[in-house]
Amino acid sequence: MEKKKFKLFDAVLMSVVVVLVVESAAPAAAIGPSQFFWWGALLLLFFLPYGLISAELGTTYDDEGGIYDWVKRAFGRKWGGRAAWLYWINFPIWMASLAVLFNEVLAQIFQIKIATPVGIIIELVFIWLVTLISCYPIADSKWILNLAAVAKVVIMLSVGALGIYHAATQGLANDFSGTAMLPKFDATSLGYISVILFNFLGFEVVATMASDMENPKKQIPQAIIWGGVLIAVFYLFAAFGMGAAIPSSQLSTSGGLMDSILLLVGHHNWFVVLIGILFMYTLAANLISWSAGVNYVALYAAKNNDLPRVFQKTSAKNGMLVGATFLNGIIATILVVAAPFIPNPNIFWAFFSLNVVALLGSYMLMFPSFLKLRKIDPDRNRPFKIHGNAVVIRLMTYVPLVLLGLTLILTAFPLNGSHAELSSKLPILIGTIVTIIIGEICIRHAEKQVDQK
Repeated sequence: MEKKKFKLFDAVLMSVVVVLVVESAAPAAAIGPSQFFWWGALLLLFFLPYGLISAELGTTYDDEGGIYDWVKRAFGRKWGGRAAWLYWINFPIWMASLAVLFNEVLAQIFQIKIATPVGIIIELVFIWLVTLISCYPIADSKWILNLAAVAKVVIMLSVGALGIYHAATQGLANDFSGTAMLPKFDATSLGYISVILFNFLGFEVVATMASDMENPKKQIPQAIIWGGVLIAVFYLFAAFGMGAAIPSSQLSTSGGLMDSILLLVGHHNWFVVLIGILFMYTLAANLISWSAGVNYVALYAAKNNDLPRVFQKTSAKNGMLVGATFLNGIIATILVVAAPFIPNPNIFWAFFSLNVVALLGSYMLMFPSFLKLRKIDPDRNRPFKIHGNAVVIRLMTYVPLVLLGLTLILTAFPLNGSHAELSSKLPILIGTIVTIIIGEICIRHAEKQVDQK
């Protein structure tokens, strides 16, 4: 029987399902009405070249290592190990941030006050439930992803629709006039732009479907473009709903979505509880769905002796990854236990932005790898190849690279020296430095393990 071909609709749907994360809606909305400008600008200047470059690399070098393999081929094993480390370490930090958010949403929808010790216990249960599920084949079940997709769409459409109704009946909490949508270059607004970049990442998964497509040269760029536009629409629709209810200066990066639902509905009822439960489910489902991807990159790097051997440990019963997966749980546990001692008023944002910095850091290595591989491996068969002269190719490489670099600086470095910015960004900067140092130690340890053979 002939294998059923992967259609354009399937590729677009999967890109939306994998990349769309509901918890990113509130931090993006916190930028204010000017986020509409940033979405449009970054869609053209970052997402389009990023998507096309990912498509070329993913279809040309289709090894299991993904971004690790691309960087290693271009710049050698150490840099490949660094890319794999940053790509992997973002996951347990993300898990910690979502555990904190899960706790906050639980308190919001059931209108309870959770004491710190009880909150930590709830966060640990969340972390280890996700970790244990990720160790079993159920983590690969399509129903988890499909149900999460339905939940995400329901949440986004509900917030947006309620926002339109609120605007029509009671007016807007923010100014959505033309001038208000122009970009603001203050430290707070610019610091949140990393969230928009984060919301665009992950489209390289579409490139892995090239062999199942009827015409990958045509379908891959179409899937990436349409997927990116749809994701931007979903985010902006939900962000408008939040902006209709709460002034952007008062919008919480963690509780903003549920706060908006409560204000838009007008009172606490069954619908608020339903949206909250769906939201909490998407937090766990996102992690379960992404676990295998990030852990396989670490596994591949460990098999090539660029990360410690613990990352390649698998279960004798079902072949599932247990080394990297349990390390996810251990690191996330350490973070949530240490959270009460971190001098940051918004722990969710501290963890979430640190995970964003790590992930963006791995992609900082991807763009120059694309250019280098074009130079050192020109005769390689490229099923999908970006066309253009040398100037176009360099612009497509360096413009997103510069945007990533500036975003990392704006997210992690205190720029105006104010107390608010220091308390917000200093933990992120320290966390970034610690993360990089631990990564270097892991890479060095992997080298020693090879020498000891």
